[in-house]
Formats: sequence, structure tokens, C-alpha cells
Amino acid sequence: MQPVQSDIASHIPVLKDEVLAALSLQQDSLVVDATFGRGGHARSIMAELGDRGRLIVIDRDPAAIARAQREWSEDGRVDIVHAPFSMLSEILRQRNLFGHITAILFDFGVSSPQLDDAERGFSFSHDGPLDMRMDTTRGISAKEWLQQVEEHELIHVLRKFGEERFARKVAARIKQHDQIETTGELAAIVSEVVKTREPGKHPATRTFQAIRIAVNAELEEIESVLPQALECLATGGRLVIISFHSLEDRLVKRFFRDQSKGDPFPPDLPVTSDMLSPTMRLVGKPIKAGADELDLNRRARSAVLRVAEKTD
Repeated sequence: MQPVQSDIASHIPVLKDEVLAALSLQQDSLVVDATFGRGGHARSIMAELGDRGRLIVIDRDPAAIARAQREWSEDGRVDIVHAPFSMLSEILRQRNLFGHITAILFDFGVSSPQLDDAERGFSFSHDGPLDMRMDTTRGISAKEWLQQVEEHELIHVLRKFGEERFARKVAARIKQHDQIETTGELAAIVSEVVKTREPGKHPATRTFQAIRIAVNAELEEIESVLPQALECLATGGRLVIISFHSLEDRLVKRFFRDQSKGDPFPPDLPVTSDMLSPTMRLVGKPIKAGADELDLNRRARSAVLRVAEKTD
């Protein structure tokens, strides 16, 4: 158990205080942490819950689930589920909790332990197998995906998910190789054609991001779960979301905007505000980490927290 405690001590959950305030918990709250990770937010949530409270933790990463089981398996208030968060509705229906949830938290993107473990293949900073799967029990690895993908599709992925302006050159150089085995090989290949990059960024940053998003269908997962989350909440329930790059945040921002506006009547119809029936109310403005947190945790620099409350 000592490694677990050591790991816990070193982990700093992003925007912890802001997340707790946004969740607005009571001792009997029913809460979903849909991206458990290392459990930093879950730990803070459990500190707020009493004997009648309940926390459902979800993660698609077997390593995260193993961590949750080591820490929470003997606590009857905690329900641990190994699944992608796109199964949220099904998970809560099975537990007769659909439409009764007090708050749902999402912390999107890759987690620190995934980046730090070379064997997971997420990072160009640590040479390891070219995997990148968040769930190592299913799907194809980044290595296999690169072998199968057509060059024109790879260009599209690099442009859309990585916003890589050298997408055509990078894709062409990658497809010159029959097989790329490791993250170090891929980073070196990309570095051959990407000679300029933003200060402090590795030439392969955008390529790794794009391939990871494609392999894990990350944006499709987000698009699928947002309307589910709204339906799973009780009236007055909070949806709290941390995004780490513009593609994620754009989806969240659009969803919150559309739900808070209400029914999409044609603009030329004479519609009064009471006829719009919005399903959500925006709570405050987007929140970013302050200087003190950034000094302790560089990962927080790109985090954006958005909060909305179900109105009906």
C-alpha cells in the first residue's frame, strides 16, 4: 500500500477548490466522477459526503480502476466502474440513478500517470511502445492505427485534432515507414520535417495529440456523453467540466450555450423568453488556474473549468 500513498501525496488535482465549489455538494449528494484518473478530485468529493452520500467513479483505464479499487473497494458509498464515460446513461440506469444525480464531474484529456508511464506510449518525452490507448484491454494501438490509416486520412487527423500546419509533410514522412514501433521513433520522424514550433514545445507535440485523440475517439466520446450527462442530472444538478485544449472546450462551450438558450426557434419568429425553455443555466464564467496553482502544477496552465446547472 505504500506506493499508493506515495503516489497520492505527489498528485495535485487541477482546480481542486474551484471544482468543489462548483459541485455545490451536500452530505447526501449523489455524485459521478466520470474521469477518476488518480482520484484527486474523488478524494476531495468524498471528504464532503456523509454516510448517505454516494460517489460513482468511472474510468476506461484499467490502471485507474485498479487504483480506485485499492483505495475505495471497502467503502460502501463508492461504486467503481471500468467503462468509457460514453456509457454514462447505461451505468446509471443499471443502478436506478438515472435522472437523480446531484453533480457530474469530467476532467477531459490524458492524465498525468498516463503521460509519465513510458509503457503507455503517450509521451514523446519517454521512449516506449507506441500504444496510446486509454483502455489497454480493447481497441488498436497507435502503432497498428498508423499501419492501417491512409495518408489522406492521416493528414485530416493531424489537421483537425492536432491543428498541425505541417500535416501533409508529417503524414508523408510517417507513411514512408512500414512500421513505427516506439514513441521515440515517431518523435524523431516528426522532428525531421517540423523544424519550427512554439517556444517550449516539442516538434511532435501536435502529432502525438492528434494520433492519441483519433486512437481513443476522444471527441466522439465527449459529443456522446454531454447530452447523456444532462439527462442523468436531477433538476438543479451541476455539470462541471475541465477541458485542456480548444477542441474539447469548444464542444463544451457550444453545448452549454445551446442548452442555456433553449429551443432553437427560427430567428424571425416573435418568440418571448418564457417560450424558449432552456434546459441549463450557466454558472459563473469560465475559470482558469491562478498564479499560485500554476507555480505548483504546470499541467493546470491550459485547464478551463465550465459549470452549468440543470433547470428542467
